Amino acid sequence: MTRTVIAGGEVVTAGSRFVADLMIADGKIVQIGGDMPSADGGVRVLDAAGYHVLPGGVDMHVHLSPAFTPAGVGPGGVATEAGPPGPGAGPEEPAAGETVHYWSDDFASGSRAAVVGGITTIGNMTFPHVGEPLAAAIERTAAEASGLSLIDFTLHPIALSADGVTAQLAELTAAGCGTIKIFTMLPSFDHEAAEYVSLIAGAGQHGLLTMIHCEDASIVAHATHELMADGRGHPSNYGLARPVIAEAVAVARAAAIAEATGSPVYIVHISSQSALRVAAEARSRGVPLYVETRPIYLLFDDTRLTGENGPLYIGNPPLRSASDVAALWRGLANGEVDTCCTDHAPASRADKLGEDRDLTNVGPGLADLETMLPILYSEGVAAKRISLERFVEISSTNAAKIFGLYPRKGTIAVGSDADLVLWDPAAEWTFGWQAGQSRSDFSLYDGWRLKGRIVATISRGDVVYQDGVITSEGGRGRFLRASRGG
Repeated sequence: MTRTVIAGGEVVTAGSRFVADLMIADGKIVQIGGDMPSADGGVRVLDAAGYHVLPGGVDMHVHLSPAFTPAGVGPGGVATEAGPPGPGAGPEEPAAGETVHYWSDDFASGSRAAVVGGITTIGNMTFPHVGEPLAAAIERTAAEASGLSLIDFTLHPIALSADGVTAQLAELTAAGCGTIKIFTMLPSFDHEAAEYVSLIAGAGQHGLLTMIHCEDASIVAHATHELMADGRGHPSNYGLARPVIAEAVAVARAAAIAEATGSPVYIVHISSQSALRVAAEARSRGVPLYVETRPIYLLFDDTRLTGENGPLYIGNPPLRSASDVAALWRGLANGEVDTCCTDHAPASRADKLGEDRDLTNVGPGLADLETMLPILYSEGVAAKRISLERFVEISSTNAAKIFGLYPRKGTIAVGSDADLVLWDPAAEWTFGWQAGQSRSDFSLYDGWRLKGRIVATISRGDVVYQDGVITSEGGRGRFLRASRGG
């Protein structure tokens, strides 16, 4: 039995912080405090004096592509012939001449970026192929990811239509899923509104959490059409094409469905004060609703969209005003926002800055797996916007609880998986994207000066990253069966 002692660090959880040694055996935390064996006793000792010992990050919103060669896709992501199902295109095969956005990272590169960034558990958005049952998509993706990933993962099946999905829910729970993902921004949401309500109701009855991308399809379609017709289709107008009201009304619908059905919903990447107010008001009535935000909405405002490199900042929803940024920081501090996750889905510079890009085809994805926790710590904890305990809560513990992985993940306790991060709070350093692990060809944070740095990342007791070096190989990650019932 391999044993490791982490000695002298300050152990930090969502509700406590104290100096203590930890002992790890067979991938689990087996002792906190008390007498520990020394290195002479046949154990590995990691000196954590002066460091925080934190639970590994739990990022339940990433888009990592299965590994494949996008045959028939030429420069700029334009299909020259029909190709395989692509992550940016959903389950459909691209037609010749169609613009296709391929995300840069698969489970190999994405999980490498994660461990450098202190993240030890990820939840991947999983698209089915055309005609493929959702449970089969989970089985297919789990098999491939298990051969590539450095870290443990769960999978969120995506329903691009409600047609026939309610009948598949029992199979999803049997396959180990705890979630299903839908998009109000797709035309199918309005075309199949009653079916979607039934789907969310059924999901709750089967113990599944419904994740919802909240933007109103009709408002976005109308605004985009008007801008394009007026000759204002440049990506700098992206915020006008997807206005705050489109997000707020979609959150209101999601909250209403949760209230009517009693089924829990999770609002992904909330971006505005208006939408956050709608969510908070619903929660005050006891509606089972959870709220996530992502780093770009905490770090940038909509003035970034207007510069020469403005399209690089485009995500869905788009960046909002400075007052929205401030409101989200308050929401993180006061509990109105439950989690901060990446929505890591890196598009290329060509997908964003190509001369042919406009409101209808600009790539919205961004890389954030290796930067989210360092920047959230530097801009949140070190800048005194949030406490260290709250940092742990929003980056690890809450997600583990919401998604049925706690206390195996998301905390430091006897019996929990030894997913840990050693963090040097005094270190100051500069992030450079070219030294990163993501295959993205840019980072919004290139050249940022940060306070606080990850010294080591430990996944199920294995040191997978230490002192700037990844020390393990892909293929050790395991598919996690979620259990929201406890």
